[in-house]
Amino acid sequence: MIQKKYVPYGFLAPYLLLFSAFIIVPVAMAIALGFTNFNAISFPKFIGLLNYVNLFTQDLIFLQHVLPNSILFALIVGPGGYALAFLLAWSLAQIQKGPRAVLSMLIYSPSMTAGVAVSVVWRLIFLGSPQGYINAILKQLGLVNEPINFFFNAQFIMPIIILVAIWSSMGVGFLAMLAGVLNIDKTLYEAAAIDGMKSRLQEIFYITIPSMKPQMLFGAVMSIVGAFQAGAIGVMLTGSNPTPAYAGQLMVNHIEDYGFIRYEMGYASAASVVLLAIIWGFSQASRKVLKDD
Repeated sequence: MIQKKYVPYGFLAPYLLLFSAFIIVPVAMAIALGFTNFNAISFPKFIGLLNYVNLFTQDLIFLQHVLPNSILFALIVGPGGYALAFLLAWSLAQIQKGPRAVLSMLIYSPSMTAGVAVSVVWRLIFLGSPQGYINAILKQLGLVNEPINFFFNAQFIMPIIILVAIWSSMGVGFLAMLAGVLNIDKTLYEAAAIDGMKSRLQEIFYITIPSMKPQMLFGAVMSIVGAFQAGAIGVMLTGSNPTPAYAGQLMVNHIEDYGFIRYEMGYASAASVVLLAIIWGFSQASRKVLKDD
């Protein structure tokens, strides 16, 4: 009996080991280093809350660019990508299995090859020369005389990053929603039709969404995490970190700038803890909205 009692823990051991090694330990180290002055060479020096005080009072780049950019980006890409993922999942569930499998793979594939697509396809689309697709179209329509250098113009950088992020956001959250829609008991729709429900919109709000709240919650959390952790897109498009005029600078870029370019690991750790707290707060809000009654 004693051996059987501990068998489940044996199966859980690999997961717990990996989770501790790659999640718990790094988070604990980031929290600890956030209270230190650490340059990755010398031994960390404890400085208390100074990193957090400087972040919210002295770091003008963070206050004027990084934080507003991150909030704007998350508020558009998070809900936008989430709603688009649900609409696409629901739409695919209405068609036959064969076309559905092909289309779902086509929709999901950008999330797997986002780096290649950003560095090749999107850079070519917005290339700041007559060879760029957008510039070629604008030139042909007579809207511009000289090509626009999109990646070095502050007013274009963030809209392009948002566009690319939404395009590449159909990841595991989208697949989870598709699985949720497909596994809803079809008799619920039949019963609703008998009771007088006629429109698809009513079916979505009164049957589909309530029946797949776990998948909706998972999709929401993945969307929030993806929105706040996005940062590579702007660097790949512009080719620099920081991005020109800090127009596309997000919190992840700020953390990488201080941690791996300036080697101010303590300050970067404090910023990463703030990012973790923001993600946790939004995730908790999503749980309250989508929790089961």
